[in-house]
Amino acid sequence: MSDPILRRNFKRVVLKLSGEALREPGSHDNISPEIVETMAEQVKLAHQAGIEIGVVVGGGNFWRGISASNRGMERATADYMGMLATVMNSLALQSMLEDMGVPTRVQTAIDMKNVAEPFIRRVATRHLERGRVVIFGAGTGNPFFSTDTTAALRASEIGADVVLKGTKVDGVYDADPAENADAKRYESVTFQECLQKRLRVLDSTAFSLCMDNSKPIIVFDMTVKDNIRKALIGEPVGTLVTAEEDE
Repeated sequence: MSDPILRRNFKRVVLKLSGEALREPGSHDNISPEIVETMAEQVKLAHQAGIEIGVVVGGGNFWRGISASNRGMERATADYMGMLATVMNSLALQSMLEDMGVPTRVQTAIDMKNVAEPFIRRVATRHLERGRVVIFGAGTGNPFFSTDTTAALRASEIGADVVLKGTKVDGVYDADPAENADAKRYESVTFQECLQKRLRVLDSTAFSLCMDNSKPIIVFDMTVKDNIRKALIGEPVGTLVTAEEDE
């Protein structure tokens, strides 16, 4: 029986990064240039290895639409504000990558031509083929959808090999590891097993998109040194979620 963890050979990926991870814990600054630099350095190394990279960054360091909605704000408006937050994070990452000599484009689902290109699938694909990192901002352009869903959607649209979900947890567990010291981490698990065991991987819409399009997902801890680079180039980190069990 072969091990899927050992045969990750990616050409094109979509990397989902948490917006909250761009903020230094305990700091009043929404974006830490040092953290963005660390992320950009790892993306650069994977880019130099020949990986075609699309990136989706959340906006939680500035604004979370669903949280504002829970406090009484109209949900669609709150979500649009969250989309704008993702663009600020996208521009910060782009600036750092460009300073490192990595050609980068930001494409947004909401038209804002003075700061970014509009998302056009064929243009995004062409950028990737020409060696540019493409950062997808403003979510899907629609309220009620998360940036997890954006990552799953863009990965399906551009034909990415995998969705890489960077979190503060080192994979998918059979129970909440923060509450259960005996929680077991999976090295690999199928979509069907995730449904049967109610394992949390992505939000339900994003998970369904990946499952319906047989798009593998890797959940990994992005706060561990060098893990972003390792995930991008296919080294074994986190948990691999696939359509079928390894044969």
